Amino acid sequence: MSSDPISRKIARRIGAEGPLSIAAFMAMALHDPQDGYYARRSPIGAQGDFVTAPEISQVFGELIGLWCALMWQRLGEPDPIILAELGPGRGVLIEDLLRAAAVIPTFHRALRLHLVEASPALRAEQETRLAGVRPVWLSRFEDLPEGPMLLVANEFLDALPIRQFVRGRAEWSERMVAVDDDNRLVLVEGPESPAASLLIPAVHRDSVRPGTVVEICPAALAIASGLGARFTRRPGAALFVDYGYFPSTPGSTLRALHRHCPVSVLAAPGTADLSAHVDFSAFAEAAHGGGAATWGPVPQRRLLTALGAEQRAVILSARATPRQRQALDAGVRRLLDPDQMGTLFQAIALTSPGMPPPGFEADP
Repeated sequence: MSSDPISRKIARRIGAEGPLSIAAFMAMALHDPQDGYYARRSPIGAQGDFVTAPEISQVFGELIGLWCALMWQRLGEPDPIILAELGPGRGVLIEDLLRAAAVIPTFHRALRLHLVEASPALRAEQETRLAGVRPVWLSRFEDLPEGPMLLVANEFLDALPIRQFVRGRAEWSERMVAVDDDNRLVLVEGPESPAASLLIPAVHRDSVRPGTVVEICPAALAIASGLGARFTRRPGAALFVDYGYFPSTPGSTLRALHRHCPVSVLAAPGTADLSAHVDFSAFAEAAHGGGAATWGPVPQRRLLTALGAEQRAVILSARATPRQRQALDAGVRRLLDPDQMGTLFQAIALTSPGMPPPGFEADP
């Protein structure tokens, strides 16, 4: 086992409580307040473990800002309106979004910025970058205040803790994290039980072969349901961009990245990013069950193209240096190219009933 402090903490907890769910393991590895992955480092960028769309091109955040402005108008231009971002990273997306929003002064003045961020390291970067904006920082989605709201989240859902279940001969069992005789973290299967079977989406419960793995993300479903209920009480809309699948598909998607390369999920917790693909079907079903209208998912390429990505790139290129123009073209191409991020990433929108969002009108 790694000598890293979080590995020892996980092993001690397993020794005291028995095997942990993958969700409990992920929560400790990522969010332990002293030794977790997000507590100790800023993981984004060339010197980190992964790069996100806002870091690739300013066009991404600017177009999300345009999406919010258009959605604000469709909601009846409420003033004030909460602008929330879940998992703001280094604050790049929201900085670009606000710059674009300033083109519509009434919209910009109406915004009340709230950032949901649990990482002290990332919050420190956000405070530096957004010093002139004075956002309100929150640790949990549930702490967002009441009122009309626009919410955005890029690569947030994929980092939420998941649970994995394995189809047995009679029932389902949960996959757990344990410590073996050599003091290594390993995956084991718990006992089959009817209780575990009740947690499996109906589409998979009785239709898959023994040995099949199904993932669920309770935290994502709770957010979707909460937004659904909220958007029936108050006008609002939410835009999520992430990688995942639609419709629901069985299989393990849990992975770890360190310095932009895949590594073992269990080998060195706390030093690698952990993520899993988003089940957009389950997410939409939970939001719809809460009362929201759901739209998509549509490929990132389609959404950004509908919002004018290529036109915006032309405008920026007109006043750029040759080196800047080359970087701009490469960034936009990476966002839109079907062989890069254009179709790997999907966008899904949740809105108050009867409020079709920009870029999704044909996909209820």
